Amino acid sequence: MKKIIFILFFWKILTLTSYAQVVYIDMNLILKNSEVGKTLTEKINQLNNNHIVKFREIENKLIAKEKTLLAQKNILDNSEFEKRLTSLSEEIKKFRNDKKMSETNINKIKIENTKEILKLLNPIITNYVEVNAISLVMPKKNIIVGKKNLDITDQIINLLNKNAKNLKF
Repeated sequence: MKKIIFILFFWKILTLTSYAQVVYIDMNLILKNSEVGKTLTEKINQLNNNHIVKFREIENKLIAKEKTLLAQKNILDNSEFEKRLTSLSEEIKKFRNDKKMSETNINKIKIENTKEILKLLNPIITNYVEVNAISLVMPKKNIIVGKKNLDITDQIINLLNKNAKNLKF
């Protein structure tokens, strides 16, 4: 009888120590709702708006040039018309390349700054996991159904806001 009690007691201890606390976190929500995430979003929106305004003005000028050139088609001789058409085509090509380059730069800035936020976030999450004896943190996008109390996103947002208010972009 003592052996059975000892085995049951030992088995109970083993099962308790093998218990793993699993939580999940929504990284997109953190990047969207934290103070540094909001700052980054505002900066990217401002860059996008400046980009749109700048290239819309250039596009309108190119459209006006095209209309003027088409209106002068019957007045100009063919060689002069072809020269101006070629020049306009080169301007349009340059416009498209500049626009694409600007969009690429904005995306690059967004990616680099998001990486910086994630570098700040990693030690915060690691410390939270150690303090709260959490075994595994999973991204929310991989969770189909989970209890709301296992979501640590809000706690991490609060910790990030406390630790990273002065991030410069």
